[in-house]
Amino acid sequence: MENQYLEKAHNWWSDLHYSSTQKRALALVALLVLLISGLFVARGASQEVVAAPIALEVQEITQEIIVDVAGAVITPGVYSLPLNSRVVEAIKAAGGLKKGADTSDINQARILKDGEQIYVFAAATSSGGMAKRVVRKNGPVMINRATVKEFEALDGIGPVLANRIVAYRKINGPFTAIEDVMKVSGIGAGTFAKFKEKLRV
Repeated sequence: MENQYLEKAHNWWSDLHYSSTQKRALALVALLVLLISGLFVARGASQEVVAAPIALEVQEITQEIIVDVAGAVITPGVYSLPLNSRVVEAIKAAGGLKKGADTSDINQARILKDGEQIYVFAAATSSGGMAKRVVRKNGPVMINRATVKEFEALDGIGPVLANRIVAYRKINGPFTAIEDVMKVSGIGAGTFAKFKEKLRV
């Protein structure tokens, strides 16, 4: 069978109306086509299969802040809260307010900062049992509500500077951060460092 095919191919080749030079050129072209085809087939068969990259799972990190809740709350202590929590949520985490707690100088809607302290004062009572506001010398000073006398209780603050703080607040509006106190004439970084730990917005 193979001999018949070879004989037919030989006869076909002999019957071609080409010169010997043209036949050699045709044979060379055919050989090149076969070689190139073979290379493509071999390359395709040996090509490595690349696995699809494995997607790495990104662990979601929940950001938290830590605050200290003290004073007239049920369970004072240090609590972890979600980022952008508000003062009211910190008070709830501490069990809520005690009976008679004074929140008049606390902005419960304010967004908390990491590491800060929320101090809730207990209302003082007079001899008749009525709650009254007192000058607080030991606890934090709420700079947007404090009186001249309360500012005077701070280290390095006398009557003149205390009045300047209150006057500045009346003219320019509430402070947005405790560092804003340094905008008041006469209060530099050195003076501010003496009492900054006692200030709250």
